[in-house]
Amino acid sequence: MTRKTMSRRAALQGIVGTVAATGVFSIGRRASAAGQALSINTALATTDPLYKGLEAMQANVAKASDGRLEIKLFPQSQLGPDEDVLEQARAGAPVAVVVDGGRLAVYQEEFGVLGAPYLAPGYDGMRKVVTSPMFEEWVGKLNTGSQLQVLSFNWWQGLRHVLTQKEVNTPDDLHGVRMRTPGAPVWIKTIAAMGATPTPMPWGDVYSALSSNVLDGAEAQLPAVVGAKLDEVITHITKTGHINLITGVVTSGPWFDGLDDDLKKILRDESVKAGDIASNGTSDSLASIEQSLKDKGLSVRDIDTSPFVKATAPVYDELGYGALRDKLQGIANA
Repeated sequence: MTRKTMSRRAALQGIVGTVAATGVFSIGRRASAAGQALSINTALATTDPLYKGLEAMQANVAKASDGRLEIKLFPQSQLGPDEDVLEQARAGAPVAVVVDGGRLAVYQEEFGVLGAPYLAPGYDGMRKVVTSPMFEEWVGKLNTGSQLQVLSFNWWQGLRHVLTQKEVNTPDDLHGVRMRTPGAPVWIKTIAAMGATPTPMPWGDVYSALSSNVLDGAEAQLPAVVGAKLDEVITHITKTGHINLITGVVTSGPWFDGLDDDLKKILRDESVKAGDIASNGTSDSLASIEQSLKDKGLSVRDIDTSPFVKATAPVYDELGYGALRDKLQGIANA
């Protein structure tokens, strides 16, 4: 066990221990009157535009709740991998994580489609999906079935692109490339369909894996490339835009259910507002980030993505998302 892993576990155990000692698991309503703290974990760096949204949420929740609810932020996965934090949340700990739909599909299958390839273009279409009545039904099922509560899911991180040491134009160019991916089935199947060899790995380990040639490539949105300094260990960014990355803030169902009703509303309302701040900030930053990467000597190229669209289309039917894709694309394009 590495020192970093030990410190992450200690941080999470400290949160859980505090909760157990104060009895928040069983008396959330009484505790809320005296003030509560929610710890939000994210893999992103503080320089990422999305983190500015989290800071806005932190300030606005404190103001709207008159200090009864405090947000604590833990960037760069200080509390550990997303999957570990989700399990702590399910157990009732006052923790939350900025997470993609693929990881939530383990608990509620429909969420996985949000990470499927070429679902909808840009932020506007994805926002329509994740604020729809259909999506809110998924939110209720996730809480009831798996004790996880979505606060909002309109945190857009941009289109994900291919990061390699060589030029890429078609799926054939990715044959044999060991490419990092999150461990969710929708991500693994998408990367495999694109021609690469999917290699699940925590985001925090990608830099060292690329620099030591354990990985041949990765895929990510431009702000994350800069935040993780991957521009130091790759030479080519091919703008495949294969996944339109929408994420959400997900917390403990039992903890959330124990809050006073006004705090529940504040937390969800301010989370949506902050998601828009984060997403618009991401959108505004993309052109300058791309130029800065080019200025550092990286090749950042637009290509004809139609071969990748065609190659990844079967992923929907393989995962049983074909009919759902059609419904969601109807919502996104409305």
